[in-house]
Amino acid sequence: MESSDALVGLAALAQETRLAIFRRLVRAGPEGESAGSIADALQTPAPTLSFHLKELERAGLITQRRESRSLFYAARYDGMRELLAFLMEDCCAGRPEICNFNAMENCDESTSCSPARA
Repeated sequence: MESSDALVGLAALAQETRLAIFRRLVRAGPEGESAGSIADALQTPAPTLSFHLKELERAGLITQRRESRSLFYAARYDGMRELLAFLMEDCCAGRPEICNFNAMENCDESTSCSPARA
């Protein structure tokens, strides 16, 4: 991942509503959640939600799919892992076990996972 890509991802997450959306979608798992459900849960008007979802999608952190007339969003776990890997690339002077980042290696798009706590 290039620094410029990491900055786009970090900027997308550096806003309260977008961070809440992303965390909600990570918890929702690979099936994701409908835009309407996200809007209701976060009490966010549809146009505002749409703006934030587009920013997260542009950053490569979420995906969108259409089912009939509804839009569903899901965390893009590869994008999340790429950003975390970039941030932790030089973790603890080449000793990644200190950061316990290896716990994410077995995660894929079909699993919702988070790094183990050190």
